[in-house]
Amino acid sequence: MNRDMLFSNLNEYNYNPMNDVLFKFIFGKEERKQITIDFLNAVLETSLGHAIQDVTFTPTEMNPENESDKSTRLDVACVLDSGEQIDVEVQVVDQQNMARRTLYYWTQMYLMSLKAGKEYDDLKPAITINLLNFSFLPQKDPHAVYGIYNPVNGHQLTKDLALHFLEIPKYAKQSPKPISHMTKMERWLSYFANQLDPQGKEELAMSETAIQNAMEAARVFLANTAERRRYINREMARMDQASMMKYAKKEGLEKGREEGREQGREEGREEEARLFSKLMQVLLTSGDTQQMQNVLTNPDLRKSLYKKYNIQ
Repeated sequence: MNRDMLFSNLNEYNYNPMNDVLFKFIFGKEERKQITIDFLNAVLETSLGHAIQDVTFTPTEMNPENESDKSTRLDVACVLDSGEQIDVEVQVVDQQNMARRTLYYWTQMYLMSLKAGKEYDDLKPAITINLLNFSFLPQKDPHAVYGIYNPVNGHQLTKDLALHFLEIPKYAKQSPKPISHMTKMERWLSYFANQLDPQGKEELAMSETAIQNAMEAARVFLANTAERRRYINREMARMDQASMMKYAKKEGLEKGREEGREQGREEGREEEARLFSKLMQVLLTSGDTQQMQNVLTNPDLRKSLYKKYNIQ
């Protein structure tokens, strides 16, 4: 589908909530921070042990001219009223580097909290939330949390590190549940999974004020031609990226097969040379020079003699 067709077909019922330009518009703005607070509470309240009351957004890198660049990172960063630093990133395409990627950004966030001349005690806890449109981890639950633990006794060394992963495809594969029976977390997962029909979306919006406000913000976004263009540019970049990853994987598999075949041929040649050398030694010892001549041009004879003389 080309860019113009995507632009003309885009509406409030078929937009992708995980488009990171749209995500940043909804969840990264001061005027809509109650949406962000509600989402963060759904993800973090249990592990934090308290509800988030307020957030302060912090600048993140984004060059508007490079929104079609597949490598541009559009995340939402903020500091909680209780001091924890949060970074939320949407990842639509599996680039095979998720673990180290999130650790890298967590490290940057953690180190930047220590100002010159301050003590280690001044370091602020850092939390990453990775919203993934692909399956990444082995567990079945769509929400997983990682930290620093002793593998023997399970003791948590520090709460300064927390890596959250929300795997939307795992939620999408679960048996449907009535919206009235969903937890707040499940309702947000349902919003991002984007599988509901218009009636279901309306019911979801009525169940959570923050989700209703997120949907309204999306309508505002889509009503703006410039924002729609930014959205489409990002979608096209992601599709290009997915295509390149698929092509690279296919090429890698084919190359691996060919290398395997070549390795097999090479190993076969080495094995044949070893067996042939042993056979020639046997024939030379027996003085059968005629047979030595015959095996040079007769592969079937060689095989029968390997068997006859038990050459392995």
